[in-house]
Amino acid sequence: MAKLLQNEAFFVLSILLQALQIANSQSFIGVNYGQVADNLPPPAATAKLLQSTSIGKVRLYGADPAIIKALANTGIGIAIGAANGDIPPLASDPNFAKQWIGSNVLPYYPASNIIVINVGNEVMTSGDQNLISKLLPAMQNMQNALEAATLGGKVKVSTVHSMAVLRQSEPPSSGMFHPQYVDTLKAMLGFLKDTGSPFTINPYPFFAYQSDPRPETLAFCLFQPNAGRFDSGTNIKYMNMFDAQVDGVRSALVRLGFEVEIAVAETGWPYKGDSNEVGPSMENAKAYNGNLINHLRSMVGTPLMPGKSIDTYLFALYDEDLKPGPGSERAFGLFKPDLTMTYDVGLSKSNQQTPATPTPTPTTPVNPSPQSKMTVWCVPKDGISEAQLQANLDYACGQGIDCSPLQPGGACYEPNTVASHAAFAMNLFYQKSARNPLNCDFSQTATLTSNNPSYNSCIYLGGSS
Repeated sequence: MAKLLQNEAFFVLSILLQALQIANSQSFIGVNYGQVADNLPPPAATAKLLQSTSIGKVRLYGADPAIIKALANTGIGIAIGAANGDIPPLASDPNFAKQWIGSNVLPYYPASNIIVINVGNEVMTSGDQNLISKLLPAMQNMQNALEAATLGGKVKVSTVHSMAVLRQSEPPSSGMFHPQYVDTLKAMLGFLKDTGSPFTINPYPFFAYQSDPRPETLAFCLFQPNAGRFDSGTNIKYMNMFDAQVDGVRSALVRLGFEVEIAVAETGWPYKGDSNEVGPSMENAKAYNGNLINHLRSMVGTPLMPGKSIDTYLFALYDEDLKPGPGSERAFGLFKPDLTMTYDVGLSKSNQQTPATPTPTPTTPVNPSPQSKMTVWCVPKDGISEAQLQANLDYACGQGIDCSPLQPGGACYEPNTVASHAAFAMNLFYQKSARNPLNCDFSQTATLTSNNPSYNSCIYLGGSS
C-alpha cells in the first residue's frame, strides 16, 4: 500500500512538474529546427536547451524520430512535416497515409506532444501542377488516417505557404490571392475550416526590405519608431511590416469568404550575409527577432486580429551550414551548435526572471519582508529632436497601449508638448512589453531611469527591471 501511494505521489509530482514547464513557456512562440547541417548538437542537448527558453513549439521539416523522442515529456508542441515527395502516394493510397501515421506519430504520441502535421512545404507556389492537384487529397487522407487512429482533432493537418500565394498585400485591406490558386485554395480552406486547422504562411519582412531598401522601410520592418503606413481601406495606420503582412493574408482569406486561424510557420532575419546583400546584420537580426517576440508577448495582436498573438515559429533554432544560396541563408540561427546564443532576444527563462536584489542583513531582528527589485522607467534621452520624439510617440501609441491620458482632459495632457507626451507613451510601451531593454531603445533615443517621472495626477506605470 505504501508503495502504491508512493507511485501515485510520484505520478502527481511529474504531472505538476510538466504543467509548470508548460506554464513557463509561451505557446505562441515557436522555432524552426532545420537539419541541413553537419554540425548540429545531439537532439537530447537541444531538448534541454529548448526547456531553458520560453519557446513553446518546435517545427520540424520532416519527422526525425530522434528529435521527436528527445522532446518527449517536455510539453513542447511539435509540428512535423510530410515531404513534398510523399504527397503523390499520400493522395492516391489511404493505406500509405495510415502507414505514415503509424510510423511517425503513434509510436511517440502523446508523450511527444505532436500538434500538427504539415503536408508539404510551399507546394502552391512550386509550379509543380501534379503536386498542387494532389495536395488537398493528401491532406484529406492524412486527416482520415488520424481519425482512424482516434487522433482526429488532437493532431491538426495543414500545409505551409509562401507569401507568393498572394497577388497583392499592400495595403493590407487589399490582400488577395493569385487567381490561378483560388479554386484550389477555396477547397483547401473548406478542409481547414471543417477540421479547425490553421492556414499557415511564411511572412518575411526581411525580403520586403530587400526589395525596398529605404531607411524608413527598415524601421517599419524592425518594429522601430517610424511614420507608419496608412491603409485607406480601413483607416488603420500600420506601424510594422509583420502586422501588415499577416493582415494582408487575413484580408485575402476574408475575400474568399473564410476566417480560419492563421499561423506563421517561418519568419526571421539573418545576422550576416554576403557583401552584396542588403539588410543582414547582427543589429538588424536582434532588433527584428527581439521586437517581434516582445510584440507577441504584448498580446496586442494585429489591427485586424486584435487581442491575441498568433502562433509564430521563428526561423531558426540553428544555422544550417549546408544550405545553398546566398550567405544569409546560412545565418538565421538564434543559437550556435555549442548551445550558446548567437545574440540575446530575451528567450531565456533566466533572463525573464531576474533574481531580486539582495538587501543588507539588519543589525536588529525585524519581521522578514519580501526583497524588492529596483523600479525603473523608460524616458527619452536629453537632446532628442522633436521630430524623433514625435515618431517615438506615434510608434508607441500605435502598438495598442492606452494613450487616452494624453488626450485633452486626460491626466497627462498637460503640459501639451511632444516631449512630455512621448515620454509617457514610451514608458508605457516599455512597461507593457515585458520590460525588455530592447523595448526601451527607440533607435537609441531612450534610457532607463530609477527616478519616477510621474507628476501631479499623471502617474507613470513603473516596474522592476
